[in-house]
Amino acid sequence: MDFLPTVWFILIAVLWTGYLFLEGFDLGVGMHMLVSARNETDRRVMLNTIGPVWDGNEVWLITAGGATFAAFPYWYASLFSTLYLPLVVVLLGLIFRAVAIEYRGKGHTARWSRMWDVALGTGSFVSAFGIGAALALTTTGLPVDANGDAVAGPFGWFNGWAVVGGLAVVGFCLVHASAFLALKTEGDVRARAGRFAVRWMPVLLLPLAAWAIGVQLLHGKAFTWILLGIAVAGAVWAWRSFRLGKEGAAFTGLGVFLVLGAASIFVNAYPVVLPSTIDAGYDLTVSNASSSPYTLGVMSVVAAFGLPLVLAYQGWTYWVFRKRISGASIPAARPVEAAVKPR
Repeated sequence: MDFLPTVWFILIAVLWTGYLFLEGFDLGVGMHMLVSARNETDRRVMLNTIGPVWDGNEVWLITAGGATFAAFPYWYASLFSTLYLPLVVVLLGLIFRAVAIEYRGKGHTARWSRMWDVALGTGSFVSAFGIGAALALTTTGLPVDANGDAVAGPFGWFNGWAVVGGLAVVGFCLVHASAFLALKTEGDVRARAGRFAVRWMPVLLLPLAAWAIGVQLLHGKAFTWILLGIAVAGAVWAWRSFRLGKEGAAFTGLGVFLVLGAASIFVNAYPVVLPSTIDAGYDLTVSNASSSPYTLGVMSVVAAFGLPLVLAYQGWTYWVFRKRISGASIPAARPVEAAVKPR
């Protein structure tokens, strides 16, 4: 077994799982602003729950991409070149979402707010779907040749697994955001989030379960059925906790479902980091896609110091902004004064 490549494969799996857990409720809240909010106060309450943390959560996406580039450059090159078109759309979605969060409060007309609500909700949906599709395809296969080059057209990546992966992340984000909103708000938003989860959770989590089971059937290892079983138990526990009004337990159950479901997918995929749908001999693995041992060694030393710091400051941020938000917490909107007054 290649020790350092395996370590970095595990770290990248942890980074992607952390991103889906933390950014999952951010993206879900953006979508809920279109599907669940009933008025302007609801939308401002929802937006304020993620306001202090959303940009910090995106660090996990940047770190996951950067770690893949540094530790497995051939994996990065094949994946990002083959998925160039959908990943550009994902980046546009993330840009629209970020701009919407920052610009929404700069105007005070209904039309202005609605425009940025649509940008935020649409950008969140597109980003979640695209990231889910990319992760699903890197575990089920892409049409790459012996050099790792794509041999199909710009849409050669699009297949059923891309749709399943996209719907899996979108569905999880919506349910995860419901748990987060139930934990972070009071009043109508909290009650509505709980009802949404109880009603839609069994349907919205099905694509993620299908993805995990599909990878299990394609590359299955016997013991990973145990991980899947515990993951499903976590989802059932979360749904039951929602029904009982135990929001913290529901949030924890969803975390168990995601972490163990993702663990089963990555464990089953190992040692292949990108399967080829053309020929299994063209698969990229932790051995043939990794950087040199020296590079991985230097990265490991940096990560040993950097990762605990990232976890510490993010934990501190969540602790500082741990209190619930209600409509009464939202101040009245005020006009934004120009930095330079006209003569």
